[in-house]
Amino acid sequence: MTKLIILLVIIIAAIALIEFFRKGGTGPIGPKGYLYKRKPFFLSRAEHECHDALVQTVGKDYLIFAQVHLPTIVDHKVTGQNWRGAFSHINGKSVDFVLCDRAYIAPKLAIELDDQTHERSDRQDRDHEVERILKSAGVPLLRLGNHGRFDPSDLAQKVKEVLGNSAEQGGVK
Repeated sequence: MTKLIILLVIIIAAIALIEFFRKGGTGPIGPKGYLYKRKPFFLSRAEHECHDALVQTVGKDYLIFAQVHLPTIVDHKVTGQNWRGAFSHINGKSVDFVLCDRAYIAPKLAIELDDQTHERSDRQDRDHEVERILKSAGVPLLRLGNHGRFDPSDLAQKVKEVLGNSAEQGGVK
């Protein structure tokens, strides 16, 4: 009788384990053991200041999105190429801001803030590749030096120049 009880307990435990893992193994720390916590701020201080200046200067004309991943604004499904490979190549890359028109929420301008990390050679390689990708997709890019403060009138002029140059070249309408 004791052996039967032990066998029953083992069977019940095995069923419980199978069910636990079948449902994703969600326990107090998740199936992989990773923990997460909310960040205190969505943007860095410089990004926040740049966002505020953008809202002040072009916010009435454009929607401003922050921390935008490239697959959100460029299409990797170009005829004649490996779509999975193309997606994989852009998936981990993002830009600091994207200005979109208010009518269709179409991307009109990508903006990158260049801080000290952009001086590293690996980061420069990444930056050149992001520039190449955006240029090939017809999305103009404005690179801004991150010097702590953003002059709204200077920022508005830079945005206008890049969007004006891009429209002249057929990139933005």
